[in-house]
Amino acid sequence: MLVRFTKMHGLGNDFVVIDLISQDIKLREEQMRALADRHLGIGYDQLLTVEPPSDPEADFLYRIFNANGREVEQCGNGARCLILFLREMGLTAKKSIVLETKGGNLFCKIEEGDNVSVNMGVPKLNPKDIPFLSEKTEVFYDIPVANKEHQQSECNHVTLSAINIGNPHAVIGVEDIKMAPLNELGPIIESHSSFPKKVNVSFMEIINRGEIALRVYERGVGETLACGTGACAAVVSGRLQGRLDPKVKVHLAGGSLYIHWPGQNKDIHMTGPACRVFEGKIKI
Repeated sequence: MLVRFTKMHGLGNDFVVIDLISQDIKLREEQMRALADRHLGIGYDQLLTVEPPSDPEADFLYRIFNANGREVEQCGNGARCLILFLREMGLTAKKSIVLETKGGNLFCKIEEGDNVSVNMGVPKLNPKDIPFLSEKTEVFYDIPVANKEHQQSECNHVTLSAINIGNPHAVIGVEDIKMAPLNELGPIIESHSSFPKKVNVSFMEIINRGEIALRVYERGVGETLACGTGACAAVVSGRLQGRLDPKVKVHLAGGSLYIHWPGQNKDIHMTGPACRVFEGKIKI
């Protein structure tokens, strides 16, 4: 079977987008993993699909699958790419579009050029909503992490913030983003028992009150060039510490995002670019 697809990226966070409105296809996990292979398939961080919505208030159903074939709740960079895809493929002429997702509805708006703003909703801080195993809500949590150089019983501790932006995030502060222990701590925190559904892990360097630098180890993917929900979670963490202003420029390896969060119980907004790379067909 030949499948039509579009390759896109948001600041280097790359996606394969498949229209399941005009194509009657059901992809299996092993097929998604094969498509994600950067040598033998197309290659992507996430696979995005668009389908008719089940929610009457939404325009489209937006689903996200990691490179391992597992469906996840949310992806901010992917949402921006999907909005551009919908417009360029003639699936909608609207400038304001509502996407139904597993992590809740997203309210998106096309801005000047190829920029798209996304209302990511109210960040969830209650541990049961993240989910994160803790008896009460804190700005920081200390969790034990086994030191590989010693016995399992001898542990170090990592201090982090835990936040849900439609999907779970752990945010760890660092002095120098280039020296962040992403490859060491990323996979350990991702699968830590404190996070029942695993977690995305962000390493944040605060430059000043209006700028941060960020690297993200994404759940089921590894390090990506950009992560929209990770950028949002990092700004929330910095704001809760009293170290950031409401509007923050987030520097990622693939470029910059602009995040606006007035404060607790308020929606968080993300604005950034999206880009179509190429279109094609592939046999599955």
